[in-house]
Amino acid sequence: MNTWNKKGSRYTFIREEWPLLLIIIGALIAGFIIYPHLPEQVASHWNLKGEVDRYSSRTWGAFGIPIMTTAIYIMMLLLPLIDPRKQNYQKFTGAYRLFRAVMVVFMIGLYAVIVANALGCQVPVGRVVITGVALLFIVMGNFMGQIRQNYFVGIKTPWTLANEAVWQKTHRLAGRLWVGAGLIGLAAALAGGAVGAVIMGASLGVAVIIPVVFSYLEFRRQHQ
Repeated sequence: MNTWNKKGSRYTFIREEWPLLLIIIGALIAGFIIYPHLPEQVASHWNLKGEVDRYSSRTWGAFGIPIMTTAIYIMMLLLPLIDPRKQNYQKFTGAYRLFRAVMVVFMIGLYAVIVANALGCQVPVGRVVITGVALLFIVMGNFMGQIRQNYFVGIKTPWTLANEAVWQKTHRLAGRLWVGAGLIGLAAALAGGAVGAVIMGASLGVAVIIPVVFSYLEFRRQHQ
C-alpha cells in the first residue's frame, strides 16, 4: 500500500509519512524557540573560501528553511497527482518516498548548520555542506535506476521522455555517475576550502551533463 492508494489513504499517509512530518513540524517549532536567541543578522551564504558573504534577517534565520522545506515536501506530494504519467509513480513508490525523505533531511540538516553557526558554534560549514550534498547524491544515485518515465523526477530530456528504453539506460548510467560524484564529494569535503568546493562542483557537473548527452546519443542510435 502506498501514499496514492485510495483505500485508507489518510491512514496510509500518516503511517508512511509521520517521520518526515515530525521532522518538519519539529523544525517549525524550533524556529519559535530559537528566534529570540538569534542575532539580528544571520549568516546565510558562504563563498568558496568558507567566508560569509551574505546575511539574512533573524526571521529568515529562524523560519526560512523550515518553510522552504515544507513547501518542497508538499510539492513533492502533489506532483504525482498532476503528472500526465502519474500511473508510473506506482512503479517507483519506494524510491520516490526515499527522495522526499533525503530532501527533507538535507534541508533540515542545512538549517541546523546555519542556526548553530548563528548561535556561536564553530561549525566547518564548507565541509559539512559538501558532505551533505555528496551523501544526497550517493543515496539518490543508488535508486536512480528505479525511476520510471514521468515529467518531474529524473533526467527529463526530449529523448528520455520519447523512448522508455532510453529513459531506463540513461537513469542506470546516471545512478552510477551520481554515486561516483558523491564519493568524490566526500573526498572533497576532507580537502575543504575552495579546492574542495571546486572538486565537488566539477564532479556534480559531469554527473549531470553526461547522462543528458548520453540520452541524445542513445536515442539517435536506436532510431537510425
